[in-house]
Amino acid sequence: MGYRIETATVADIPELLELRLGYLTADVGKLSKEQRKELEFEVPNYLRYHLGRTLHVFVAREDETNVIASCAWLLLVEKPPSPRFPHGHTGVLFNVFTLPEHRRQGLARRVMNRLIDDARARALDVLELHATDDGYPLYRLLGFEDDRYTHVPMRLML
Repeated sequence: MGYRIETATVADIPELLELRLGYLTADVGKLSKEQRKELEFEVPNYLRYHLGRTLHVFVAREDETNVIASCAWLLLVEKPPSPRFPHGHTGVLFNVFTLPEHRRQGLARRVMNRLIDDARARALDVLELHATDDGYPLYRLLGFEDDRYTHVPMRLML
């Protein structure tokens, strides 16, 4: 079974929505009907606006079926320059997900390599991510390091 690595387009939004829902279910558990309904509305809207602009989604597409089997999302974020990112060009990596029936074939690694190549071509200063336990070994293999930055990540849900 062959796969090609490419960049997703707006035509892929229905599949990207399902991959996002699959990732979120794996990450946080079963979604309520209300959560799923809201996400089914909001995610495509977000993708229609951001895909190809500030968001680039890299996918492994199966040659025979054309199904997207794996993906990784790169959000471009421009921040004020600092010693950690001297030009202010950063990337936030998220939603790395492979459909269960396509796992253990190196697809996430191939998609991530393509994403990293793209980030280098864009002259990003840094790629940031929050690793799950499952993804951590892959990210280490690809050269990501634990961020020993002294600040503690926090959030305020609004």
